[in-house]
Amino acid sequence: MAISNKMALLLFISSVFVSAALGELVCEELSVDVCAFSIASSGKRCLLETSENKDGKLEYQCRTSEVMVEWMSNYIETDRCINACGLDRNSVGIASDALLDPGFTANLCSPACYQKCPNIVDLYFNMAAGEGVFLPDLCERQRTNPHRAMVELLSSGAAAGPVSSAAATGVFPTADAPAPM
Repeated sequence: MAISNKMALLLFISSVFVSAALGELVCEELSVDVCAFSIASSGKRCLLETSENKDGKLEYQCRTSEVMVEWMSNYIETDRCINACGLDRNSVGIASDALLDPGFTANLCSPACYQKCPNIVDLYFNMAAGEGVFLPDLCERQRTNPHRAMVELLSSGAAAGPVSSAAATGVFPTADAPAPM
């Protein structure tokens, strides 16, 4: 029995070294410190998930998502891009909620992120498109009128809840004018 356990361990360690030697990136083999925003050799995005262990404590695990990246694979996002885009390596899952945060959108649309971090821009481009928003237009509005950009994003249907008629039309009541009906 001890020999079979040693053989299994030897085979596992060998497979890890073979993967590393061939340059194969497997999400489940990544450290949680570099998991989020990485892309496996298969072209699928890696994502950080939490699960509860036997003691009831939450643990992070790196998993392979079903989200494909057509033009890039075998990639671990740089710390420079994580910082420039205002992201966190401990981000769990993949969601478009961050687009509703004006501070995050400002970081994403900044030249340091938007022009130099194609993996992250591609991810959020696709998430914005899923919400009916064209990211280049959102970034242009973010540069010229950040408040207007958020109003338009919310009125696109990206909001989790109902949008007021003022937000949907972009016409806000003043002391002199009644709200639009």
